[in-house]
Amino acid sequence: MPSSPTSEDFFSDEVFDATAELFKSLASPLRLAIVNSVHEHPKCVHELVDELGVSQPLVSQHLRVLRAARVVHGNRRGREITYELTDHHIGHIVGDALAHTGEHDDE
Repeated sequence: MPSSPTSEDFFSDEVFDATAELFKSLASPLRLAIVNSVHEHPKCVHELVDELGVSQPLVSQHLRVLRAARVVHGNRRGREITYELTDHHIGHIVGDALAHTGEHDDE
């Protein structure tokens, strides 16, 4: 009977390193909120500011981190830039983490 494959069979050290960097980029409550928000539909900075109740410079700073990590990308729409997730998997990762944490909130 063949043995069960391990994670080493599928992923290189570079993939593990890149995944750790992805999680580092998400290691902020505001960045998680931004990802959760743009997962619903693309939004521009002023929409995120209004929705999240924080300043425009703070949203822009966190978007810069998320763009550098290739979590979000911007699309110019006239004078505005709308931000959306680069990959639907990221929205699922954050959504699953939020659901998991919410399940254990009452313990």
